[in-house]
Amino acid sequence: MTLDLSVATHDTVGAKHALPPELSPPVEPDRIADDAQALLAARRLATKFAAEAALRDRERRLPWAELDAFVASGLWGITVPREFGGAGVRNGTLAEVTAIISAADGSLGQIPQNHFYALEVLRVGGSIEQQRFFYQRVLAGERFGNALAEIGHKDFKRRTRLTRGADGWHVDGRKFYCTGALYAHWIPTLVVAEEQGRDVTYLAFIPRDTPGVTVTDDWDGFGQRVTGSGSVQFEQVHVEPEWVVPFQVSFERATTIGPLAQIIHAAIDLGQARGAFDAALQFVRERSRPWIDAKVERAADDPLTIAQFGDLAVRLRAAEALLRRAGRFVDAAQADSTERSVAQASVAVAEARALTTTVSLDAGSRLFELAGTAATLDGLGLDRFWRNARTHTLHDPVRWKYHAVGNFYLNDKLPPRHGAL
Repeated sequence: MTLDLSVATHDTVGAKHALPPELSPPVEPDRIADDAQALLAARRLATKFAAEAALRDRERRLPWAELDAFVASGLWGITVPREFGGAGVRNGTLAEVTAIISAADGSLGQIPQNHFYALEVLRVGGSIEQQRFFYQRVLAGERFGNALAEIGHKDFKRRTRLTRGADGWHVDGRKFYCTGALYAHWIPTLVVAEEQGRDVTYLAFIPRDTPGVTVTDDWDGFGQRVTGSGSVQFEQVHVEPEWVVPFQVSFERATTIGPLAQIIHAAIDLGQARGAFDAALQFVRERSRPWIDAKVERAADDPLTIAQFGDLAVRLRAAEALLRRAGRFVDAAQADSTERSVAQASVAVAEARALTTTVSLDAGSRLFELAGTAATLDGLGLDRFWRNARTHTLHDPVRWKYHAVGNFYLNDKLPPRHGAL
């Protein structure tokens, strides 16, 4: 069975779909012109998002209004290439925008991660017609979620499949860790299709309101509580062939899909580290009591506390520098994707991710060590920084980042090509 990926020219390419009740129709976003404008918009939003971040986390209040504002700002379209009407920002800018939002609210920073991932899959493997259609949908305010991870199916044959019936193509399966799917207009879904006697993976862009799609808000992790990372069920879900983008072949050659995915994850962790660091600074300055042996009147004058903040600040600045450096490598690899350039980008991002992982956990933990017992009061919600960091950093194991980096430098071994490195 061969999947015909030719893009249709009939009305289904731009077919309209009724939105589920909880999704408001897209609002025409602002158009961001360049990197500077993107950073300015992110800083303005972060100030607003930080105000009730602890309350949203404590009450698990889904951020519908915040997401609408986030999209309306134009930030969800900043990686759309300039030739398609987007800002085409640098990857360092994308990372910094993500970090700024994540410092204010780690959940809000993570929700668009797979949206940008899907845009990169389109850039790398989509046809011109697919790119034009989906880029315009994003610039019109529609957002992508994801349905990539299977629930416990190691057997390839049992994974979510794309099959052909008498009335066209259908998807059947069940996914979990579907961050953003709850809020999405389209759910890019990893599917397996039989093609010339072998199974091949594709990314199918499925409208959220398609009959047979069930999105369940069953994510109950102790961190990243409002990311909408629950499950999605597909039962005989009709899919137009022009919504299906090659995926497997994009990893059979050197592409930047993996480094792009990972640099956003690193930025989320960096932002959470910044949030914890700033919260610790404020608490120690305004509320903490000095330790008796320090013989000072203010906790902020305790010499050992000062040294601890200095150590944490150095680690944070180092993580920021590595992330900016990684962005330049990903830019270079996108401009000229070779085996070497993509490997260098993957390693540079892995180096950044290794440090952003440790500094986000360290900052979330040391917040309490430096601020003292009063910081543990439940109403303050300061534990969300560590909980969010611990939850998000489990996305893929940092120990394998160190392995990939070491193997590259020691043995000139190029890292594997997949979205987790």
